Formats: sequence, structure tokens, C-alpha cells
Amino acid sequence: MTAQLSLNDPQVVARPRSFKIPVILTLLTLISLGAFWLTTGGGDAFGLSIRTGTPGLGDLAWRLPSHSSLTVLVAIELVLTVLAWAFLAIRRPTPAWLSALVGTAFVASFLIWAVTNQSNPLQLTSLLSGALFLSVPLIFGAMAGAVCEHVGVINVSIEGQLLAGAFLGAVVGSLTGNPWIGLLAAPIAGAVVGALLALFAVRYWVDHIIAGVVLNVLVAGLTSYLFSTVLRNNSQTFSVAVKLPYWRIPLLADIPVIGTVLFNQSCLVYLMFAGVIVLQVMLFRSRWGLRMRACGEHPRAADTVGIKVNRTRTINTIIGGAIAGLGGAFFTLANGLAFQKDMSAGRGYIALAAMILGGWKPKGALVAALLFGFADNLQNALSVVGIAVPSQFMTMAPYIVTILAVAGVVGQVRAPAQEGQAYKG
Repeated sequence: MTAQLSLNDPQVVARPRSFKIPVILTLLTLISLGAFWLTTGGGDAFGLSIRTGTPGLGDLAWRLPSHSSLTVLVAIELVLTVLAWAFLAIRRPTPAWLSALVGTAFVASFLIWAVTNQSNPLQLTSLLSGALFLSVPLIFGAMAGAVCEHVGVINVSIEGQLLAGAFLGAVVGSLTGNPWIGLLAAPIAGAVVGALLALFAVRYWVDHIIAGVVLNVLVAGLTSYLFSTVLRNNSQTFSVAVKLPYWRIPLLADIPVIGTVLFNQSCLVYLMFAGVIVLQVMLFRSRWGLRMRACGEHPRAADTVGIKVNRTRTINTIIGGAIAGLGGAFFTLANGLAFQKDMSAGRGYIALAAMILGGWKPKGALVAALLFGFADNLQNALSVVGIAVPSQFMTMAPYIVTILAVAGVVGQVRAPAQEGQAYKG
């Protein structure tokens, strides 16, 4: 006879409950209800405009009722939040799609409340297109972190790799007058920083986080010194802005709304999409990915089957640095700007958070980085509408979103088992 077990049976270990996500969703819903819905009246309206991308159609604009729109969004948040608590009651984790829907409804509620009764409409297409563009260095940085951490190396030096890529890409592009040559130089700078990280973390067993922070300080200090001495004194040689081209893909760019957002971008954006797809396949569908993940999960077992663990870690740490260096070209070559001190402005740390939020997977990091890029672009979108939001608050927005997002996934995702652990076999 088959034994029947119940939740009251001592042999059954109940799944521990995590209140974090339901509590965060409840707070977002209460803010939408109290700060947004209750402060709008029945006669309030907001403008919404989209760029269709279709020849002859142009831009489309509407004037919509604010209170009715907020009612629908708040109702959706309430239902989904109750559902999140229901999942908690039956000891099941809150699905990612549910959290994403509540977050989307909250952001939409905030935007409607912010642009209510403004004369200029909210440019939705520009908001999404700018969010995608600003997420590029975060996605490259998150991919770099994923490559390194899957072999067991914690890559805190993404910030320095982005900054080094921005510096060398700008200098080489300026010297040659060719942004494509600068784009080739950017990953070399990132690879050098990655090699230094591998030297300290893999060869000499230095704590990975300490080594990463030291490298960030080193790169920031070195680039600041070179900027103040060499670039500033020879600006016509070393500090001439060059810009990568924008590519408009025929037919696809004519698709309403998403055509302008996805298919009329800088070439670096297309490289980023290609990198995410290739890396996702290589990490989880190739022999190379299996070997590197084995080095991060169980290095001794990998060693017994002939995988040279430390060599694999070194090579992939350098590759990760090169990927981040390529993302650093965003700050200079993609924007058509000369190098400035501390251009990365903490984006490397946000990229690390995007990697964690994305579950150490390139496709997950893509979604997380888009969230942070959206938060970063809010200031530009609201200023176009004519809303004078304090710049200090909007500068904080990406970091606030980062803290809330990572706090919500702590304990929900698992890092590679042996990340940060030296292998002395």
C-alpha cells in the first residue's frame, strides 16, 4: 500500500515562505491607489503620442481620460496583488510574469498621473526607443558578468571594463577618424582589465570582490589622469568625437510602433541583440557552455574529466572583459561623444544587478537591463512633456529600481555553486 503523506506529517518539509515580493507588490498598489488614482478627477485627461514608422501615416496622438485609465490599471494591480498573496498562502513562489505585470501597471499609472493635464503628449515611441538605447551598456555588462560567474569568477570589475572600453574606443576612434576601428579597440581594453582580474582572482587567489573593486578604482584613476593630461591638452588629436552610424532596416522599420523602437537604432544595439542570442545558445546548448558551467558548479568533478579549470576560468574571464569593453563603446562611439571622466557613472554595478535579476542568463539579463534603461530614460521623456521633475530624484531612479528589483529576487535565484571560490587542484 502506498503511504499517504500530508503537510502535517513530520516527514514533509514545508517550503519556506517569502513575504518580500507580495509586500513589494502591495506597496506599489497602495502608491498607485493613494498617490495616483485619488489625486485625479473625472475631467482630467492626458495626451499620448506614438510614431508609427509607416510612410504617410506619421505620428498618432490621442487625448484619453486619466481617472478611467487609472481605475483600470489600479484594478489590475489589486487583482494581481491578491493573487500573489494567494500563491504565498499555498507556499508557491510568485510567478515572474505576475510581478512583471504589476510593475508595468504601476509604471503606466505613474506616467498617466505625471502627464495629466499637460499640454504636450507623452511620446511613447521615444520613451521606449531611448530606454532600449540606454540599456545597451547594461546588457553588455550583464553578459560579461554571466560569462565570468558561470566559470566561478565574480566580476565586480564590470564598471572598470566599461570605462576602459569607452576610453580606448574614443581615443582610437579619434586618432583614426574611424568609429569602426574604435569599436574594435574597445573590447581590447575590457579584455586587459579582465586579464588582470583573472591574474589576481584565479592565479593568486585574491578575493574576487576586493580584486574587482581595486580594478575599478585603478581604471577610474588612470583614465581620469590621462584625460586631464593627455586628452585635454591634445583635444584635436585624442578627443575628437566620432559616431557609429544608425541603421534603418527596410520593411521592418515600417512596422507601427515597434519598427521605430527596434529597427531604427545604432549598430551597437543590433550587436547587443546578436550577442544575447549567441551567448544564450552557447551557454546552455554547447559543449563550451557545459564545460564552463561545470567549472562554476563543481570544479573538482570537471577536473577529473580532463577540463583544465583554472585555464577555462582565465580564458572566459578575459572574454567577459572583452564583452564589457564592447559595451563601453556606447558611452562614446554610439553617442558620438568625446571621452569624459567617469562616463560609466556606476552602470557596471547596475549591470551586475541586472545579471542577478535575470538569473545569470543572458535573456533574463536583457529584460532586467531594459527595466533599468526605462527608469534611466524617464527624465528625458518627462522633460519633453514639460514636467520639471527634480534632476536629483530622476538620477536616483535607476538605482532605486535596482535596489527594489534585487531585493525582490534575493533567495529566488541561485548563483553558480562555486562562484568566488578559488580552485587549488
